[in-house]
Amino acid sequence: MTMPMLTLTPAEAAGPGNVAAVLATRAEHRGWNGRPAFHQGHQVWTHGEVHDLAARAATVLADHGVGPGDRVVLALPDSLAWVTAFLGVARLGAVAVLVNPELTAGEHQFMAEDTEAVLCLTGPGLEDRFEGHRRLGADQLVALTATSAPATHVHDAGARTPLYIQYTSGTTGNPKGVVHCHGDLETYHELIGKRLLKITENDVTLSVSKLFFAYGFGNAFVFPLFSGSSAVLVDRRPSPAAVDELVARHRVTLLYSVPSQYAALVTDRGHGHEACFASVRAAVSAGEGMPAGLGEQVTELLGAPVLEQIGSTEAGHAFCANSYDHNHPGTVGRPVPGFEVELRDRAGRPVQDGEEGELWVRGPSLTPGYLNLPEETARTLVGGWLNTRDRARREPDGTFRHLGRADDMEMVGGITVSPLEVEAVLRTHPAVKEVAVAAVTDERGASKLRAFVVTTPPIGAGLEAELICLARDTLAAFKVPRSVSFVPTLPRTSTGKLRRHLVRQGAW
Repeated sequence: MTMPMLTLTPAEAAGPGNVAAVLATRAEHRGWNGRPAFHQGHQVWTHGEVHDLAARAATVLADHGVGPGDRVVLALPDSLAWVTAFLGVARLGAVAVLVNPELTAGEHQFMAEDTEAVLCLTGPGLEDRFEGHRRLGADQLVALTATSAPATHVHDAGARTPLYIQYTSGTTGNPKGVVHCHGDLETYHELIGKRLLKITENDVTLSVSKLFFAYGFGNAFVFPLFSGSSAVLVDRRPSPAAVDELVARHRVTLLYSVPSQYAALVTDRGHGHEACFASVRAAVSAGEGMPAGLGEQVTELLGAPVLEQIGSTEAGHAFCANSYDHNHPGTVGRPVPGFEVELRDRAGRPVQDGEEGELWVRGPSLTPGYLNLPEETARTLVGGWLNTRDRARREPDGTFRHLGRADDMEMVGGITVSPLEVEAVLRTHPAVKEVAVAAVTDERGASKLRAFVVTTPPIGAGLEAELICLARDTLAAFKVPRSVSFVPTLPRTSTGKLRRHLVRQGAW
């Protein structure tokens, strides 16, 4: 395929502008057009092909009524159609709404209405979703893109022009639409991809976390396109065996995942798959805190360091991270260059090193606010600082140790308890695969700690008593669960985060 000529305004030619134009121009000038950009199945698309298809997708979207400032829902699985649709939306000056295709019909309808979407791009099985909105299926989009002429004009945009809306994961309730801008993508790459992870055009990425998620968006979309490297796209969450096969086949060098998926890899290690990971130079973990000991197990399995980091949808990507050169296991590293991180008490006062506090963050890619929620924006973004609601402690070496969410704390008998501390103890039992602890109201209205445990089968007789005794031997009496429920799974978001508000209900 040939690349279309780009029409750039003087502002775009002089510096950052419409990110689709920035990326296409960079690929051409740096000689990346013939290099692989994305792999899926047995197909490979080059950077040049991606930008050509994006220009054609822009023509299709414009023919379906999309114009500058309009919102377009992307309810698509990870695929080249997702990539080119996003870039096509950007070229038109429209705003992409990144939606998890596995959400319920009600959640999809809420997001389409909340954003007043003019068009909804739907993946397989979602053709009947988004009632009352114009729709275009993925297969239709791909067919029309292949036969359309490439759009040669790129809408003018500045670094702070809105580009996409991403919804929070909903771990504590209803998701909120977070707005991000054209200039944010280059910020993610320059500060994290380039400086901390040292990504080059020779890297190959596999992100278990998907493109609709802030973490996956940076890993598998932003970093490859800005670095001239490539990413492996998978349309569904891969099993441990599938991860083995994909890493080995594509010689993956950077693996991104969440703790629960790394734990699944470790559990599956008896199948002799260590040799599959010979090409991996680093693994990155985010989305939740890495349980004690798991990082060492993953490092042993992969033969590569595990780099923990923490970010948020509001920050767009990581704001605190370990790097390829400076890794401090058990911590989420130091503030990403360009970001400031403070620990404050509940009154907003700074706390001393070694004391626990809530993480407040200020940096170049913070969202300007939540969509249609001015009061929530004012409460969360104060004086240019984001209240992340994450709890942490600053270590003497300047790294931060994540201690969970402020929302995670449980109140039992008037005493505040961190469930993470209790879970860490219970997880040391060899029969415990996953565990979540919450204060659950009993039949008399009293709040009691209960542990919900996913076991490594079979469950032995007396396991509940063993777990309670284990906790009693290690923890203060008020932190010991009063009961244990054995469950097949824990309630998690599609990004792997634990839904603690559902755990507290005692059933899901």
